[in-house]
Amino acid sequence: MTKYFGYVGTYTKQESKGVYQFTLDTEKKQLSDVKLAAELGNPTYVTVSDDKKYLYAVAKDGENGGVTAFSINEKTGELTKLNSQMAAGSPPCHVSVDHQTNTVATANYHTTKIATYLTNEDGSLNPASSVIEHEGTGPHERQEKPHLHFAGFTPDEKHVVAIDLGSDRVISYAVDEGKLEETQVFKTKAGAGPRHITFHPNKKFAYVMTELSSEVIMLQYHEEDGSFTEKQSVPAIPEDFNETNDASAIHISSDGQFVYAGNRGHNSIAVYKVDQDTGRLTFIEWTSTEGNWPRDFVLDPTEDFLIATNQKSNTMTLFGRDKSTGKLSLLQSDVPVPEPVCVKFL
Repeated sequence: MTKYFGYVGTYTKQESKGVYQFTLDTEKKQLSDVKLAAELGNPTYVTVSDDKKYLYAVAKDGENGGVTAFSINEKTGELTKLNSQMAAGSPPCHVSVDHQTNTVATANYHTTKIATYLTNEDGSLNPASSVIEHEGTGPHERQEKPHLHFAGFTPDEKHVVAIDLGSDRVISYAVDEGKLEETQVFKTKAGAGPRHITFHPNKKFAYVMTELSSEVIMLQYHEEDGSFTEKQSVPAIPEDFNETNDASAIHISSDGQFVYAGNRGHNSIAVYKVDQDTGRLTFIEWTSTEGNWPRDFVLDPTEDFLIATNQKSNTMTLFGRDKSTGKLSLLQSDVPVPEPVCVKFL
């Protein structure tokens, strides 16, 4: 296969109309055919089910926020809306789905809540089965209350991990049939502002990106109880970079060899080599995203390419990726897409 469909979640504050679709041609090494796939308010984060049949997007509808389910036409990538589950307040900023497409989890930066939804056989969403409101603050001016930025599943999917930028906490919830029960809390250093997490394929290591302190924290993950132990912290930006940097997304290659971390402000992706025995990181290089405010990025299904989204310059950038060194090389920049935030592949 040489062509893959991708989706871009966006803000719809200016030009954007919703979720966009594009094509990656791995033979020509280019992105093309960017078009609107679904009209939706502020679908800033999207996720695709493992079986490639469904896409779930956070969404805003008037004064309500929630999550919308779509079925995917595998031949064309076309999206057909199934249903939405909405509640009063701002839309969530993150959504994930488990491997069986049984449970969808969302995190809400503004309302301080995480929620889980059980799905129906056709991929549509039932009303929320658990909604948990958080409390807490931190020393940074942006930590006046909880700001939930991530809700996703541990590798064994027995826990949902919620990441609270506002109170410097990574919270593990046991999940059973969509019901959540808090089991463990890992606290970062004060003012770090943790944002996203990614797990090593060996299921023993995890990596947290901190938005406010611009660091990557390497954690030991204890599957038996869902707890974390900090082992290392490395900077995500150069020591002499003194402008504002809001660290963004973090992803790991499927072989567990390389971790990639995004920087908004420094406008780069940091690349790290992973020690397979200890999980510790060694910094390799920074690569410019050739645009402003890289909110997220993704490895394509072949992992020979990486696509970054530059929110403030309304562009996507395509990189080639060397699987042996982890390094990125620029292939195509300034691919227009309005207000891009998150990018996912079919």
